[in-house]
Amino acid sequence: MSMTKLDIAWIGHRGDGVADTTEGPVFVPLTLPGEVVEVEREHDRARLLAVLTPSPDRIEPICPHFGPCGGCALQHWAPAPYETWKRALVVETLARAGIETEVAPLVHAHGEGRRRATFHARGTGGSAPKGRDVLAVGFAGRRSHAVVAIDACPILAPGLDGALKAAWAVAQELVPIAKPLDIQVTATETGLDMDVRGSGPLKPNRVVALAEIAGEHGLARLTRHGELVLQREPPLLTMGRARVALPPGSFLQATAAGEAALVRLVTEAVDGAKGAARAVDLFSGVGTFALRLGERVRVTAYESSAPAIEALTKAVRGAAGLKPVTGEVRDLFRRPLLAQEMKSVDVAVFDPPRQGAQAQARQLAASAVPLVIGVSCDTTTFARDAQILIEGGYRLERVTPVDQFLYSAHVELVGVFRR
Repeated sequence: MSMTKLDIAWIGHRGDGVADTTEGPVFVPLTLPGEVVEVEREHDRARLLAVLTPSPDRIEPICPHFGPCGGCALQHWAPAPYETWKRALVVETLARAGIETEVAPLVHAHGEGRRRATFHARGTGGSAPKGRDVLAVGFAGRRSHAVVAIDACPILAPGLDGALKAAWAVAQELVPIAKPLDIQVTATETGLDMDVRGSGPLKPNRVVALAEIAGEHGLARLTRHGELVLQREPPLLTMGRARVALPPGSFLQATAAGEAALVRLVTEAVDGAKGAARAVDLFSGVGTFALRLGERVRVTAYESSAPAIEALTKAVRGAAGLKPVTGEVRDLFRRPLLAQEMKSVDVAVFDPPRQGAQAQARQLAASAVPLVIGVSCDTTTFARDAQILIEGGYRLERVTPVDQFLYSAHVELVGVFRR
């Protein structure tokens, strides 16, 4: 390693400051364009030692853990340049793929904050049986697998109040098993829903102890690898006219405001499709879009998770005023919905995981569906899938970036394709 001064020229796609040198770009976390910094450099990475000339856009982070904690990348950047950069992530990725389209202004969707979080719990090698001196519960460190222990996080929604205390209590009970844990917590309308993974099978006395902790902390439900430990109330969320009982470890949009923004963009596009009567919701989850689209058109939802489809169909049975909404368990990576199966479909919505929907995009491209709406949390895989649709005869009418991952390099987006 060598100590040197660098001029930061721009922010990279992961949120690091970038210095252009004769040997190529050097990436320096926690820096901003226009800053002169002193760093300890190793190849194309560097560790910030001091900011010698700060940017006028540098602001005070809102969290004392910012820096070591890897959860946020850009709390130190003023809102205006941050928002410009975040929209530019979408613009530049599409441009690199040769895709020309309108990119709308960035939609702010942090709202009250994140309603779900996954805390990591790791032993620190101490000898006390349950003390905090032998345990760290929090988020992964920056560019590290080490866990930064935290007691509070300012980007979490008020609905997650108490989540960290409960996670610490659960982790302390499981310290003796000496295994790394991931503790997912979701804020629901009936309380906190917690799923603990990584523990392996537990002896009955430890399961009883976990149930007692869940009761003490007022959790709506506690599960271990999806298996029920204790449930006081079914974890419920309202989606449109339906109330959904969440399966353990369910995927949800990160913020309630983010979900609302994505739903609005999708339903506005559908409302603009005159005469639309039938839709498919691909990678539907528990019905984020299907349950709202059901107020307008008939919907068939496809999802690989059987519990998610079961939750969706149960929610439909309890909702009034919906057109027929049905669900089918189907792995769309291995068995994409075929073009001939979409002959009578007017609208297709797809919202795949981060790896995108390449196989499904090929079938959509071969179909005659008039309107396709793509929702994505990864601009690169979205651009790849968009190219497939465009080559199949679709026009990408517009893309709208949605910022529900505040202070991070992640951006959600909605793309509207028409034949």
